[in-house]
Parts: sequence; C-alpha cells; structure tokens
Amino acid sequence: MLAYDLVIRRGHVVDPKNGLDAILDIAVNDGKIAEVAKSIDVSTSKQTVDAAGYYVTPGLIDLHAHLFPGPEDNFANGRKSVAPDGFTFRAGVTTAVDAGSSGASSFELFKKNIIDRSETRVLAFLNIVGRGMAGADAEQDVGDMTPGPAARKAKEHPGTIVGIKTAHYGGKDWRPVENSVQAGEDAGIPVMVDFGADHPERPLETLLTEKLRPGDIYSHTYSGLRGELGEDGRLNPGMQRGRDCGVLFDVGHGGSSFGWDTAVPAMNEGFTPDVISTDLHITSMNAGMQDMSNVMSKFLVLGMALRDVVSASTWKPAQAINRPDLGNLSVGAPADLAVFSLEKGTFGYVDSFGFRLDGSKRLAPRLTIRAGKVVWDLAGKAAQQWTPGASRVDKHQKH
Repeated sequence: MLAYDLVIRRGHVVDPKNGLDAILDIAVNDGKIAEVAKSIDVSTSKQTVDAAGYYVTPGLIDLHAHLFPGPEDNFANGRKSVAPDGFTFRAGVTTAVDAGSSGASSFELFKKNIIDRSETRVLAFLNIVGRGMAGADAEQDVGDMTPGPAARKAKEHPGTIVGIKTAHYGGKDWRPVENSVQAGEDAGIPVMVDFGADHPERPLETLLTEKLRPGDIYSHTYSGLRGELGEDGRLNPGMQRGRDCGVLFDVGHGGSSFGWDTAVPAMNEGFTPDVISTDLHITSMNAGMQDMSNVMSKFLVLGMALRDVVSASTWKPAQAINRPDLGNLSVGAPADLAVFSLEKGTFGYVDSFGFRLDGSKRLAPRLTIRAGKVVWDLAGKAAQQWTPGASRVDKHQKH
C-alpha cells in the first residue's frame, strides 16, 4: 500500500488538460501529483484534506502581473510592483508571470531579489526596454529597445524568461513591436503587447494580422482604449481576424484596462479570452481588479462556463508560455493546486472605471497548495483539530 504525503478527498476536480470534471481524490508525494482516482486509500496518508463541496483545480497561472518591488517610484525595482507571495497564494495562484517589469539590464536584480527568493513560481516576460518599466521616459526610449540584448538574456534563462513584452509606447511608429517580435523570434519565445497610445498610424488590425505571429499575445483585450470596439459598438473585425491568425487574447485587467462597456458587447459576440489574468500591481489590487479569483468570477458572470474559466487560468496560459509541465494535474506534474467554493448570491463586480455589474456567482479561494505544501488555508481545512490537552510539541514532532 502506497504512503502519500497528502490526499485531497472528494473534491470536484476540474483539470482541462486531462478532461477531468468529476468528484475525485488526488494524492501527492514528494511535491508531485502521485495519483488521481475516484477513491484513494488514506489510511497511510500523512495528511488528508476533505474537499467535499469544493472545486479543486490546478494551481492558477497569472500570466500578467508586476512583481519587482523595490525603492524606486516605478514598476522596475519600484513601489508600484508587489512582492508575489503576499498576493498570489490567497487567490489560488501558484505561478505568476511578471509582464515586463524588468528588461535585459535589470533582470538579474529581479531574479536575485524576487524570483530566487519567492515561494510562488515567478516567471517573466522580459521588457524590450533594457531598463524595463523604469518610468514613462524609459518606456519611450526607442534607443533602449534593441532586440539583441533581450534575446540573449532570454536564452540565458530558458523556461524562466518565457516571453518578450512591449508596453505603453506613445509614439506613432512600429519599432517597439517590431523589435520585440525580432527578439522573440531570435529567442524562440512569444511576445506580449500592451499597445500603448491609440494612433490611426498604428491600426489595431495591422498589429493583430500583420505584425504579430501566431502565439503572440495581445493584452488588455477589454480595455476599450485602443479600438477593440468600433464606433458602432460592435467588436472591431480586426480582433477576430487576429484570432484567426493565431494571436492569443489576454484579459490583463489592471487598474485601467477592463471596462464593462467593452467586455459585455465583446462577450455577447462570443469573443472570450484565451487567458484570464490580473495585471496585478499596487493600484489594481486595491481597485476593481482585486485578485485573480475576482477576475475569474467576472467571466463567470459574463457567461463563461466554469471549466472554460479554469482552462483560461491554468492550462491555456501554460501552453501560451510553453510550460506544459504547469497548469494540470497529470501524474508527475508539480503538486500545485487550488481549492475553491462556488458561492451563490448577489455580488458586485467593479471594472477599471468605477462601474459595477452585479452577478449571482463568486469563486472564493479556500486552500492553496504549492509543490505539495499547504501555503494558504482560509478556514483551516488542512489543519489538525485542536482539543483540550493537545500538545504542540507532539504535533511538531509528527511533522
């Protein structure tokens, strides 16, 4: 009989990669998924969690966050970014991808201070700007957007640097996008685009159908700030044409990049996101975005099925960054899991512009497991019951 480190019992498992959507048990050993079955013997398990009545998913992958905090007044080594472990686990996120806070010249500091010291698995889109998101002036410095350094740095850190990012450019030319695509081509990784200012000289359709490659990612899909909808209030035809060309569409909610006035008509036309993400930073987390589970809940309210919301938050982002080891519960995969309750009632959801839309569903995180270890537990589901006379000394000796 196998002895497991942890067994999660009787949860409703949703694992899109493996087509699982059923009540199942999950066993964990040595930080890996060891078994998924209808019933697993727990008599020799070191720890057991009863997840009856809850949903169990792979640990969430937040594809768009800003995780490079420091003393500066910006996102690169700055106070606008957040330390990942404080804001990931409590939302069910076990992997977070920094979206361009660092560039080729600042990545090593980011790796040393954050990536190597975080319990959250932190990956990165490397900014085409060498200094990264080091302030508004830096992000307009085309001279610091050369493809070579970005591609070389990405090749030095395969699997950790998972893409190239271009963002916030206010000019009318294509150089940041073209240089990013060149770096991505040289390093064999995708590009994520925050399209910056809206200019008629840079039509959205041209970006999506001519400049980007299949597998590249358009972020802030529902911002409404760059022509995602036409003047008639309907979806810009270039969006669907971009999808037909293989471009992926990311939510990237953020503090100013998600509007009900764009999301509702786009979703009514069937334009669902490929990837759900937060654009987590110090402003967005304290405004309508809040966290990953809140953004996921918004798409439940907009009509996406739960399995599709989970897929867009686990397996699809894993595929987008070429990390098929993540975002699934296959035997041998990292034991990263999230446990949620699906609450029913009346819940208000606020967009980036202060407008509320009420919904009847909410995903509420209950428990998060990273590499087989319980890292967040809202109501003590994984904790030992206290009784009078229980010895903390004995408990620590057992563990």
